[in-house]
Amino acid sequence: MIFGMHTILYSKNTDAVRAFFRDVLEFPAVDAGHGWLIFATPPSELAIHPVEGPGYAELYLMCKNLESTIKFLQKKGVEFPSPITDQRWGRLVQIRLPDGQTLGLYQPSHPLAIGRKPAKIATTKRHRAKGKKPKVRKLSKNRRTS
Repeated sequence: MIFGMHTILYSKNTDAVRAFFRDVLEFPAVDAGHGWLIFATPPSELAIHPVEGPGYAELYLMCKNLESTIKFLQKKGVEFPSPITDQRWGRLVQIRLPDGQTLGLYQPSHPLAIGRKPAKIATTKRHRAKGKKPKVRKLSKNRRTS
């Protein structure tokens, strides 16, 4: 069964970006050999959004308090190329990585899936044989972040 997700950032300056995640964001890492760091990341969520045209992926870091996180990161020299914007799903800002790429940082206002157990879906032969839809256990509403 699936036990995790592995995210990859492609960069033309891997050493600087790896150092940023290790030294600035303080993500723990293991060396897979020859300085090739693989980072432990905070818990994650996955959302699937509709799009016109070809699909793509985005990566966002989440925090509980955007202003205090920005102040903490600014003290470490992190640049924020644009101001905070309010979205219907939270407050968002961009972090500039050492290679010039940006990474989203946001304080969510939506219910969180982090820490929730996955819904159990009944897929027994009995349900399939009778042509019934399997029952799905509904997740309780998640608490909002402050």
